[in-house]
Amino acid sequence: MLKGTPNNSIPQYVKRLAKTRQTPFLAIEKRGIQHKFEQFHQAMPHARFFYAVKTNSHKKIVKLMQSWGSGFEVSSEQELELLFSCGVSPDRIITSNPLKSISFIKFAYASGVKHFAFDSHEEIVKLAKHAPGSHVYVRLTVSNEGSQWPLSRKFGVETEQAAELLVHAAEKSLIPYGITFHVGSQCTEEASWVSAIEKSRTVWDVVQNKGIRLEMLNIGGGFPIEYTDSTPSIDRISSVIEKTLKKELLDNVEIFVEPGRALVGESGIMVSTVIAKARRNRENWLSIDVGVFNGFMESIGGIQYSIITEKEGPLQNWVLAGPSCDSMDVISNEVKLPDLEIGDIVYILSSGAYTTAYASRFNGFPIPKTYFY
Repeated sequence: MLKGTPNNSIPQYVKRLAKTRQTPFLAIEKRGIQHKFEQFHQAMPHARFFYAVKTNSHKKIVKLMQSWGSGFEVSSEQELELLFSCGVSPDRIITSNPLKSISFIKFAYASGVKHFAFDSHEEIVKLAKHAPGSHVYVRLTVSNEGSQWPLSRKFGVETEQAAELLVHAAEKSLIPYGITFHVGSQCTEEASWVSAIEKSRTVWDVVQNKGIRLEMLNIGGGFPIEYTDSTPSIDRISSVIEKTLKKELLDNVEIFVEPGRALVGESGIMVSTVIAKARRNRENWLSIDVGVFNGFMESIGGIQYSIITEKEGPLQNWVLAGPSCDSMDVISNEVKLPDLEIGDIVYILSSGAYTTAYASRFNGFPIPKTYFY
Protein backbone atom coordinates (compact mmCIF):
# COMPACT_ATOMS: atom_id res chain seq x y z
CA MET A 1 0.00 0.00 0.00
CA LEU A 2 1.21 3.48 -0.79
CA LYS A 3 1.17 5.77 2.20
CA GLY A 4 0.25 9.38 2.68
CA THR A 5 2.94 11.48 4.38
CA PRO A 6 2.75 14.79 6.28
CA ASN A 7 3.18 17.74 3.95
CA ASN A 8 5.83 19.34 6.17
CA SER A 9 8.29 16.99 4.44
CA ILE A 10 8.00 18.94 1.20
CA PRO A 11 10.98 21.26 0.55
CA GLN A 12 9.88 24.87 0.14
CA TYR A 13 11.66 25.12 -3.20
CA VAL A 14 9.64 22.22 -4.56
CA LYS A 15 6.41 23.79 -3.31
CA ARG A 16 7.30 26.98 -5.17
CA LEU A 17 8.07 25.03 -8.31
CA ALA A 18 4.68 23.37 -8.07
CA LYS A 19 3.05 26.79 -8.26
CA THR A 20 5.00 28.00 -11.28
CA ARG A 21 5.77 24.91 -13.41
CA GLN A 22 3.50 22.65 -15.37
CA THR A 23 3.19 19.16 -13.95
CA PRO A 24 4.23 16.44 -14.06
CA PHE A 25 7.87 17.17 -13.30
CA LEU A 26 10.72 15.65 -11.32
CA ALA A 27 12.56 17.81 -8.77
CA ILE A 28 16.04 16.58 -7.78
CA GLU A 29 18.15 17.84 -4.90
CA LYS A 30 21.82 17.95 -5.94
CA ARG A 31 23.10 18.05 -2.36
CA GLY A 32 21.22 14.85 -1.62
CA ILE A 33 23.01 13.01 -4.41
CA GLN A 34 26.37 14.37 -3.27
CA HIS A 35 25.68 13.24 0.30
CA LYS A 36 24.99 9.70 -0.89
CA PHE A 37 28.09 9.70 -3.09
CA GLU A 38 30.28 10.81 -0.19
CA GLN A 39 28.63 8.30 2.11
CA PHE A 40 29.57 5.44 -0.22
CA HIS A 41 33.18 6.63 -0.42
CA GLN A 42 33.46 6.92 3.33
CA ALA A 43 31.91 3.48 3.86
CA MET A 44 34.08 1.74 1.23
CA PRO A 45 37.20 3.93 0.89
CA HIS A 46 39.23 1.46 -1.18
CA ALA A 47 36.58 0.72 -3.81
CA ARG A 48 36.15 2.25 -7.26
CA PHE A 49 32.63 3.51 -7.94
CA PHE A 50 30.88 3.41 -11.29
CA TYR A 51 27.50 5.15 -11.45
CA ALA A 52 24.93 2.99 -13.26
CA VAL A 53 23.86 5.48 -15.94
CA LYS A 54 20.64 3.59 -16.68
CA THR A 55 19.24 4.67 -13.31
CA ASN A 56 18.85 8.29 -14.35
CA SER A 57 20.76 9.46 -17.40
CA HIS A 58 20.10 13.18 -17.09
CA LYS A 59 23.14 15.08 -18.35
CA LYS A 60 23.37 17.22 -15.20
CA ILE A 61 23.64 14.10 -13.06
CA VAL A 62 26.42 12.76 -15.27
CA LYS A 63 28.28 16.07 -14.97
CA LEU A 64 27.86 16.09 -11.19
CA MET A 65 29.19 12.54 -10.90
CA GLN A 66 32.09 13.39 -13.16
CA SER A 67 33.03 16.40 -11.04
CA TRP A 68 33.11 14.18 -7.96
CA GLY A 69 35.43 11.67 -9.65
CA SER A 70 32.92 8.90 -10.28
CA GLY A 71 33.27 6.21 -12.90
CA PHE A 72 30.32 5.10 -15.03
CA GLU A 73 28.70 1.83 -16.07
CA VAL A 74 26.97 1.76 -19.48
CA SER A 75 25.23 -0.66 -21.84
CA SER A 76 24.58 1.23 -25.06
CA GLU A 77 26.11 3.51 -27.67
CA GLN A 78 23.75 6.29 -26.64
CA GLU A 79 24.93 6.12 -23.02
CA LEU A 80 28.54 6.21 -24.22
CA GLU A 81 27.85 9.22 -26.42
CA LEU A 82 26.26 10.97 -23.43
CA LEU A 83 29.38 10.38 -21.32
CA PHE A 84 31.74 11.50 -24.06
CA SER A 85 29.66 14.66 -24.60
CA CYS A 86 30.33 15.42 -20.92
CA GLY A 87 34.05 14.86 -21.31
CA VAL A 88 34.23 11.56 -19.42
CA SER A 89 37.45 9.67 -20.07
CA PRO A 90 37.05 6.08 -21.38
CA ASP A 91 39.24 4.76 -18.57
CA ARG A 92 36.42 5.69 -16.18
CA ILE A 93 33.85 3.62 -18.08
CA ILE A 94 32.94 -0.06 -17.78
CA THR A 95 30.13 -2.12 -19.30
CA SER A 96 28.69 -4.84 -17.09
CA ASN A 97 25.80 -5.91 -19.30
CA PRO A 98 26.86 -9.37 -20.52
CA LEU A 99 24.61 -9.02 -23.59
CA LYS A 100 26.11 -6.56 -26.05
CA SER A 101 25.55 -5.84 -29.71
CA ILE A 102 28.53 -6.03 -32.04
CA SER A 103 28.08 -2.37 -32.96
CA PHE A 104 28.27 -1.38 -29.29
CA ILE A 105 31.39 -3.49 -28.69
CA LYS A 106 33.10 -1.94 -31.72
CA PHE A 107 32.19 1.60 -30.70
CA ALA A 108 33.20 1.12 -27.05
CA TYR A 109 36.51 -0.54 -27.94
CA ALA A 110 37.38 2.03 -30.60
CA SER A 111 36.63 4.76 -28.06
CA GLY A 112 39.06 3.32 -25.51
CA VAL A 113 36.73 1.36 -23.21
CA LYS A 114 38.55 -1.79 -22.12
CA HIS A 115 36.37 -3.43 -19.43
CA PHE A 116 33.59 -5.80 -20.55
CA ALA A 117 31.42 -8.32 -18.71
CA PHE A 118 30.37 -11.63 -20.27
CA ASP A 119 28.50 -14.81 -19.31
CA SER A 120 28.65 -17.06 -22.37
CA HIS A 121 31.07 -18.59 -24.89
CA GLU A 122 29.31 -16.65 -27.65
CA GLU A 123 30.08 -13.36 -25.92
CA ILE A 124 33.74 -14.33 -25.64
CA VAL A 125 33.86 -14.92 -29.39
CA LYS A 126 32.38 -11.46 -30.06
CA LEU A 127 34.75 -9.75 -27.64
CA ALA A 128 37.81 -11.60 -28.94
CA LYS A 129 37.01 -10.52 -32.49
CA HIS A 130 35.88 -6.94 -31.90
CA ALA A 131 37.66 -5.98 -28.64
CA PRO A 132 40.86 -8.06 -28.58
CA GLY A 133 43.03 -7.80 -25.50
CA SER A 134 40.24 -6.32 -23.38
CA HIS A 135 39.88 -6.86 -19.64
CA VAL A 136 36.87 -9.17 -19.25
CA TYR A 137 34.97 -10.26 -16.17
CA VAL A 138 32.45 -13.07 -15.85
CA ARG A 139 28.93 -12.55 -14.48
CA LEU A 140 28.21 -15.03 -11.68
CA THR A 141 24.70 -16.11 -10.73
CA VAL A 142 24.04 -15.35 -7.06
CA SER A 143 21.09 -15.41 -4.71
CA ASN A 144 18.69 -12.52 -5.07
CA GLU A 145 17.01 -13.22 -1.75
CA GLY A 146 15.73 -10.01 -0.19
CA SER A 147 15.64 -8.24 -3.55
CA GLN A 148 12.50 -6.48 -4.74
CA TRP A 149 13.64 -6.66 -8.36
CA PRO A 150 15.46 -9.99 -8.96
CA LEU A 151 17.99 -10.20 -11.80
CA SER A 152 19.25 -13.78 -11.51
CA ARG A 153 17.20 -15.46 -14.27
CA LYS A 154 18.39 -13.49 -17.29
CA PHE A 155 22.05 -13.06 -16.36
CA GLY A 156 24.95 -15.05 -14.99
CA VAL A 157 26.35 -18.57 -14.74
CA GLU A 158 27.14 -20.95 -11.90
CA THR A 159 30.63 -21.40 -10.45
CA GLU A 160 31.84 -24.29 -12.63
CA GLN A 161 30.82 -22.60 -15.87
CA ALA A 162 32.17 -19.24 -14.67
CA ALA A 163 35.61 -20.77 -14.20
CA GLU A 164 35.38 -22.52 -17.57
CA LEU A 165 34.48 -19.25 -19.29
CA LEU A 166 37.41 -17.39 -17.74
CA VAL A 167 39.78 -20.07 -19.00
CA HIS A 168 38.18 -19.85 -22.45
CA ALA A 169 38.60 -16.06 -22.42
CA ALA A 170 42.32 -16.46 -21.74
CA GLU A 171 42.60 -18.91 -24.64
CA LYS A 172 41.03 -16.29 -26.90
CA SER A 173 43.71 -13.71 -26.01
CA LEU A 174 41.38 -11.72 -23.79
CA ILE A 175 42.55 -10.75 -20.30
CA PRO A 176 40.53 -12.56 -17.58
CA TYR A 177 40.24 -9.67 -15.19
CA GLY A 178 37.67 -10.58 -12.59
CA ILE A 179 34.19 -11.60 -11.48
CA THR A 180 30.97 -9.62 -11.21
CA PHE A 181 27.59 -10.31 -9.65
CA HIS A 182 24.39 -8.51 -8.79
CA VAL A 183 22.29 -9.36 -5.73
CA GLY A 184 19.18 -7.83 -7.30
CA SER A 185 17.79 -4.32 -7.20
CA GLN A 186 16.50 -2.87 -3.93
CA CYS A 187 18.08 -5.66 -1.88
CA THR A 188 17.54 -5.45 1.88
CA GLU A 189 19.45 -8.57 2.96
CA GLU A 190 23.12 -8.02 3.77
CA ALA A 191 23.56 -11.80 3.69
CA SER A 192 23.03 -11.76 -0.07
CA TRP A 193 26.32 -9.87 -0.53
CA VAL A 194 28.08 -12.21 1.90
CA SER A 195 27.04 -15.37 0.04
CA ALA A 196 27.83 -13.76 -3.33
CA ILE A 197 31.37 -12.82 -2.24
CA GLU A 198 31.93 -16.31 -0.83
CA LYS A 199 30.71 -17.84 -4.10
CA SER A 200 33.02 -15.54 -6.06
CA ARG A 201 35.96 -16.73 -3.94
CA THR A 202 35.22 -20.30 -5.03
CA VAL A 203 35.56 -19.32 -8.70
CA TRP A 204 38.61 -17.22 -7.88
CA ASP A 205 40.42 -20.22 -6.35
CA VAL A 206 39.49 -22.60 -9.19
CA VAL A 207 40.90 -20.36 -11.92
CA GLN A 208 43.96 -19.49 -9.85
CA ASN A 209 44.75 -23.18 -9.66
CA LYS A 210 44.61 -23.17 -13.45
CA GLY A 211 47.22 -20.43 -13.61
CA ILE A 212 44.89 -17.44 -14.02
CA ARG A 213 45.38 -14.56 -11.59
CA LEU A 214 42.28 -12.38 -11.36
CA GLU A 215 42.56 -8.78 -10.22
CA MET A 216 39.03 -7.44 -9.68
CA LEU A 217 35.74 -8.25 -7.99
CA ASN A 218 32.72 -6.18 -9.02
CA ILE A 219 29.99 -6.37 -6.37
CA GLY A 220 27.45 -4.56 -8.56
CA GLY A 221 24.65 -2.47 -7.15
CA GLY A 222 21.37 -3.34 -5.47
CA PHE A 223 21.76 -1.03 -2.45
CA PRO A 224 18.26 -0.15 -1.23
CA ILE A 225 16.57 3.18 -0.59
CA GLU A 226 13.58 4.08 1.54
CA TYR A 227 10.22 4.10 -0.21
CA THR A 228 7.50 3.23 2.30
CA ASP A 229 9.55 1.05 4.65
CA SER A 230 12.88 1.55 6.37
CA THR A 231 15.87 -0.24 4.86
CA PRO A 232 19.42 -1.09 5.99
CA SER A 233 21.73 1.91 5.64
CA ILE A 234 24.64 2.13 3.23
CA ASP A 235 26.99 2.10 6.22
CA ARG A 236 25.43 -1.07 7.62
CA ILE A 237 25.55 -3.00 4.34
CA SER A 238 29.03 -1.72 3.49
CA SER A 239 30.35 -2.78 6.88
CA VAL A 240 29.20 -6.35 6.24
CA ILE A 241 30.67 -6.27 2.74
CA GLU A 242 34.02 -4.93 3.95
CA LYS A 243 34.31 -7.62 6.62
CA THR A 244 33.49 -10.35 4.12
CA LEU A 245 35.96 -9.02 1.54
CA LYS A 246 38.72 -8.91 4.14
CA LYS A 247 37.99 -12.50 5.10
CA GLU A 248 37.57 -13.98 1.62
CA LEU A 249 39.85 -12.14 -0.79
CA LEU A 250 43.58 -11.80 -1.19
CA ASP A 251 45.41 -8.49 -0.93
CA ASN A 252 45.67 -6.12 -3.87
CA VAL A 253 42.26 -6.98 -5.30
CA GLU A 254 40.39 -4.12 -6.95
CA ILE A 255 36.79 -3.72 -5.80
CA PHE A 256 34.29 -2.21 -8.23
CA VAL A 257 30.86 -1.00 -7.06
CA GLU A 258 27.98 0.08 -9.32
CA PRO A 259 25.46 2.08 -7.25
CA GLY A 260 22.57 3.67 -9.08
CA ARG A 261 19.29 3.77 -7.19
CA ALA A 262 21.08 4.37 -3.89
CA LEU A 263 22.78 7.49 -5.25
CA VAL A 264 19.86 9.30 -6.87
CA GLY A 265 16.59 7.68 -5.78
CA GLU A 266 15.83 9.48 -2.53
CA SER A 267 16.82 12.89 -3.92
CA GLY A 268 13.94 12.97 -6.41
CA ILE A 269 10.34 14.11 -5.86
CA MET A 270 7.78 13.67 -8.63
CA VAL A 271 5.24 16.48 -8.65
CA SER A 272 1.85 15.75 -10.23
CA THR A 273 -1.70 17.06 -10.43
CA VAL A 274 -5.02 15.31 -9.86
CA ILE A 275 -6.82 15.29 -13.22
CA ALA A 276 -9.82 13.01 -12.48
CA LYS A 277 -11.66 11.16 -9.74
CA ALA A 278 -14.51 8.68 -9.75
CA ARG A 279 -16.42 6.12 -7.71
CA ARG A 280 -16.35 2.81 -9.57
CA ASN A 281 -17.21 -0.72 -8.43
CA ARG A 282 -17.27 0.48 -4.82
CA GLU A 283 -13.74 1.82 -5.19
CA ASN A 284 -12.51 5.41 -5.08
CA TRP A 285 -10.39 6.20 -8.14
CA LEU A 286 -7.93 9.07 -8.31
CA SER A 287 -6.10 9.86 -11.54
CA ILE A 288 -2.99 12.03 -11.76
CA ASP A 289 -1.04 13.34 -14.76
CA VAL A 290 1.86 10.91 -14.38
CA GLY A 291 1.44 7.17 -14.45
CA VAL A 292 3.02 3.80 -15.10
CA PHE A 293 4.06 4.53 -18.66
CA ASN A 294 5.51 8.03 -18.30
CA GLY A 295 7.11 7.75 -14.88
CA PHE A 296 6.30 4.82 -12.61
CA MET A 297 7.02 1.66 -14.55
CA GLU A 298 8.58 0.10 -11.45
CA SER A 299 5.21 0.17 -9.70
CA ILE A 300 4.14 -2.85 -11.78
CA GLY A 301 7.14 -4.72 -10.36
CA GLY A 302 6.16 -4.01 -6.76
CA ILE A 303 7.92 -0.73 -5.92
CA GLN A 304 5.68 1.37 -3.66
CA TYR A 305 6.07 5.08 -3.10
CA SER A 306 5.26 7.49 -0.29
CA ILE A 307 2.74 10.18 -1.23
CA ILE A 308 2.64 13.74 0.09
CA THR A 309 -0.20 16.22 -0.29
CA GLU A 310 -0.69 19.69 1.13
CA LYS A 311 -4.35 19.00 1.74
CA GLU A 312 -5.34 17.70 5.15
CA GLY A 313 -8.33 15.68 6.26
CA PRO A 314 -9.44 12.11 7.04
CA LEU A 315 -7.60 9.51 5.02
CA GLN A 316 -9.44 7.08 2.77
CA ASN A 317 -8.46 4.35 0.35
CA TRP A 318 -7.95 5.26 -3.30
CA VAL A 319 -6.91 3.44 -6.44
CA LEU A 320 -4.17 5.70 -7.82
CA ALA A 321 -4.06 5.71 -11.62
CA GLY A 322 -2.17 7.47 -14.37
CA PRO A 323 -3.56 9.51 -17.27
CA SER A 324 -3.48 7.03 -20.17
CA CYS A 325 -6.34 4.99 -21.59
CA ASP A 326 -4.60 1.68 -20.78
CA SER A 327 -6.09 -0.32 -17.91
CA MET A 328 -2.56 -1.30 -16.77
CA ASP A 329 -1.89 2.34 -15.92
CA VAL A 330 -2.47 1.89 -12.19
CA ILE A 331 0.29 2.97 -9.81
CA SER A 332 -1.36 1.43 -6.77
CA ASN A 333 -4.59 -0.38 -5.99
CA GLU A 334 -4.64 1.03 -2.48
CA VAL A 335 -3.25 4.36 -1.34
CA LYS A 336 -4.40 6.30 1.73
CA LEU A 337 -4.98 9.98 0.96
CA PRO A 338 -7.45 12.69 1.97
CA ASP A 339 -10.37 13.57 -0.29
CA LEU A 340 -8.46 15.37 -3.02
CA GLU A 341 -10.03 17.48 -5.73
CA ILE A 342 -9.18 17.96 -9.38
CA GLY A 343 -6.26 20.39 -9.57
CA ASP A 344 -4.73 19.40 -6.22
CA ILE A 345 -0.98 18.72 -6.19
CA VAL A 346 0.42 15.29 -5.27
CA TYR A 347 4.12 14.76 -4.40
CA ILE A 348 5.67 11.31 -4.80
CA LEU A 349 8.88 10.75 -2.84
CA SER A 350 12.01 8.76 -3.74
CA SER A 351 11.35 9.21 -7.46
CA GLY A 352 14.88 9.95 -8.65
CA ALA A 353 15.64 6.44 -9.91
CA TYR A 354 14.05 4.48 -12.75
CA THR A 355 11.22 6.94 -13.32
CA THR A 356 12.06 9.31 -16.17
CA ALA A 357 14.71 6.77 -17.26
CA TYR A 358 12.01 4.14 -17.88
CA ALA A 359 9.41 6.57 -19.20
CA SER A 360 7.82 6.61 -22.64
CA ARG A 361 5.44 8.96 -24.42
CA PHE A 362 2.76 6.32 -24.72
CA ASN A 363 -0.65 7.74 -25.57
CA GLY A 364 0.98 11.13 -26.17
CA PHE A 365 1.59 11.96 -22.53
CA PRO A 366 4.93 13.71 -21.91
CA ILE A 367 7.91 12.42 -20.01
CA PRO A 368 8.20 14.66 -16.93
CA LYS A 369 10.76 17.44 -17.13
CA THR A 370 13.52 17.53 -14.51
CA TYR A 371 14.45 20.52 -12.35
CA PHE A 372 17.46 20.61 -10.04
CA TYR A 373 17.82 22.55 -6.80
